[in-house]
Amino acid sequence: MSENPLADRSRWLLAGLVLAVLAGIVALRLTHWGGLDQTAVFYLGLPAGIALFVVFAARPRSVTGIAMAVLTVVLALSAPLLDEGVVCLVIAAPLLYGVVALVTTVATSLFRGGPRSHQALLAVPLLFALTLEGVAGVSLLPREGRGEGGATTSATPAQVAAALAAPPSYGPFEAVFLRAVPFPEPVAATGAGLEAGDTRRVEFTPRTTLRIGAEPTPRHLELEIVESEVRADGGRVVFAVTEDTAFARWMDMHRATATWTARGEGTRMDWTIDYDRTYEPSWYFGPVQAYATDLAAAYLADTFTAGAAPAAAGR
Repeated sequence: MSENPLADRSRWLLAGLVLAVLAGIVALRLTHWGGLDQTAVFYLGLPAGIALFVVFAARPRSVTGIAMAVLTVVLALSAPLLDEGVVCLVIAAPLLYGVVALVTTVATSLFRGGPRSHQALLAVPLLFALTLEGVAGVSLLPREGRGEGGATTSATPAQVAAALAAPPSYGPFEAVFLRAVPFPEPVAATGAGLEAGDTRRVEFTPRTTLRIGAEPTPRHLELEIVESEVRADGGRVVFAVTEDTAFARWMDMHRATATWTARGEGTRMDWTIDYDRTYEPSWYFGPVQAYATDLAAAYLADTFTAGAAPAAAGR
């Protein structure tokens, strides 16, 4: 039997905390109850709760250190349960650890008392308000977002239009952020044409999980051209998203717009992606999603201008 009953009690409390958090994550994953797994309650409340529990239930030398350790264990064990949600878990990791550090510092100051406790007390209502973001539709920042990116090619506007009208050849992501986070990657596309009513179906890398017996699940994006204008010096085509099993977990994507214009001896192509953010807190996920969609728009521009460039070389 241990010579330190208090240490044993702290270990059992922490073990119980990990199990309780995992049970809660499983319940949210199975039921999507209230959509809380996409709100600030999950991404701020979870680490805040862990931090507060450690401050008041454990007696380690560094409450911040042990709270970080507990959070790491919870993240490592919960990742297989989140399916494609692991993407947001990876993106949110800096936020989670930051909240743990902040809450343990504030709570420890309040618990110990002293002159700094009154200053720390001011952070409590702010943290509470931020944690509620996303519940009942509350959001500090607009949910509407747009990603933008472009590229220039030596091909003519007609050659760029021809490349856009045909199924593209997708390559690997070059942006470090897109490679580092396990986003779905496009692998093939079907459909052709630039007339209103023409459709595209883009296949992505299948969804895989670490759950026992789980099979890879195909995922795709279906689009339909709703606006089209093709001229000798450029054009504009709007693709409306009609079905999305690839990104619907992270954002509500509405449309993608391609424009191209003659520029000098080549052509400038720009893409925009319009979407609604579905994750909170907005002040964190808003800029992250905007950055990711900017990179995605630039990737599309690079893909289609690269498809037009070989034709330009042979003219």
